[in-house]
Amino acid sequence: MNKIDTYNELETICSSCTILRDVPMKEHTTMKVGGKADLMIIPESITCIQKIVSFLNLSNIPFIIIGNGSNLIFRDEGYKGAVVKIGKPLSDIEVYDDIIVAMAGASLAHVANIALEHSLTGLEFACGIPGSIGGAIYMNAGAYDGEMKQVVVETLCLDRDGNLITLKGNEHNFSYRHSRIQDDNLTCLQVKMRLIKSEKSKIQTKMNEFNARRREKQPLNYPSAGSIFKRPPGTFAGMLVDNCGLKGTKIGGAQVSDKHCGFIVNTGDATAQDIISLIKYVQDTVYKNSGIMLELEVKIVGSC
Repeated sequence: MNKIDTYNELETICSSCTILRDVPMKEHTTMKVGGKADLMIIPESITCIQKIVSFLNLSNIPFIIIGNGSNLIFRDEGYKGAVVKIGKPLSDIEVYDDIIVAMAGASLAHVANIALEHSLTGLEFACGIPGSIGGAIYMNAGAYDGEMKQVVVETLCLDRDGNLITLKGNEHNFSYRHSRIQDDNLTCLQVKMRLIKSEKSKIQTKMNEFNARRREKQPLNYPSAGSIFKRPPGTFAGMLVDNCGLKGTKIGGAQVSDKHCGFIVNTGDATAQDIISLIKYVQDTVYKNSGIMLELEVKIVGSC
């Protein structure tokens, strides 16, 4: 099925959804690199995304489901398939006493601010993380000794056939930057979190402290995908990179941040290949120097 036929079929299946052709992925990722995706679909509801995913799967059309694109690097060649973006239409947030229920498209930082408004503690660590809450669940996002696993009670997920699955508590198999959602190739659609009542002023103070630390230590003035590498056991990726003298190293428009060596930034005109080449150079150099192969925290998408 060609792009036009697929587009027309999708419009029939879900006329209320936004369906776009030849979409530059640099406009939908925080690293601001990447070629065009054949199609992008922004579902209006859970029922819509079920229908879309079922159709794409049965039609053997490659697809990827994304949120805010904060942990993704699309290659310059683009994506030969459909990108299903969980965005604003699936971003509602509701609060019931000490429970927050958020749709996957909600900004994680916004959910943290909603928790603040309702004097609920437990999400302060998330106040400066740029991704969606669906992506945060997928990778058990965390910072400053906080992780999503500490607050998640239940998630509603979607499998690759369009079926809905509910996971509760330990069924998520959360660990460092990992969850069962990754293992089973699921997509989080909704999350229920239990927080703790506290004083609003104390929550605000902690969030202010975390945001100040981010501004001081992270290169927030350049596009990036956050931490590029996972933390190796017993050490820190940024420290290993710095020990190799790689701070400020550039390939094209990609640079190892001179503020935090765990970040690779787009200085303005980087290509995806610049980023990928610099990642590999850093991995090879660190391995030669320390014997540790740094594992990616970001996902690279597209044909090699």
